[in-house]
Amino acid sequence: MELMEKRRKHFVVLRAQEKRNIPPTKAQKRTQMSTYLKHIGGFTYKQLKGKNFDEIQKLFDKEMKRVNTFMAMGSEELESKEKKTEGSKETAKESDEAEEANEDDERELLKHLVIKKDEEIAIDAIPLATKLLVIVDYKLHKEGMLVHYQLIRADGSSKRYSSMIRMLQGIDKEELEVL
Repeated sequence: MELMEKRRKHFVVLRAQEKRNIPPTKAQKRTQMSTYLKHIGGFTYKQLKGKNFDEIQKLFDKEMKRVNTFMAMGSEELESKEKKTEGSKETAKESDEAEEANEDDERELLKHLVIKKDEEIAIDAIPLATKLLVIVDYKLHKEGMLVHYQLIRADGSSKRYSSMIRMLQGIDKEELEVL
């Protein structure tokens, strides 16, 4: 019996692994790529709605290439890449229009980048006003079997609630902490 139970569990595990290893369908891939493009690429649902799988695939590949080839500004790799591209432009023909456009974009961004040292930055700190406590008192009113909750606010106004749930719906978290 133990052998049969172990064998049954083994085959259950194998079936579960087979289900997990099934490649996603084309519709599932499209949904995953669209979600990625919405969150990372800055696209909206309306922009992606009318596009077919191949168009979304191209946008996704372009976005993935941009993310995977990211280099931090001022890194040694970026500086050496710029030196190589400047030297290769003089000696070789243009290799690819897309790469050239990316390099021009990077140079354009570097021209507009202004780095300020810490001593040049001045921060004016303005203290935020503290919120006054709104609820100053509460009372319980019993009328037979009914209990009413009355909250008295700082401005003198008050409000009665017939149940604790309605009272909690009418106040915010900070007022609840005051109570």
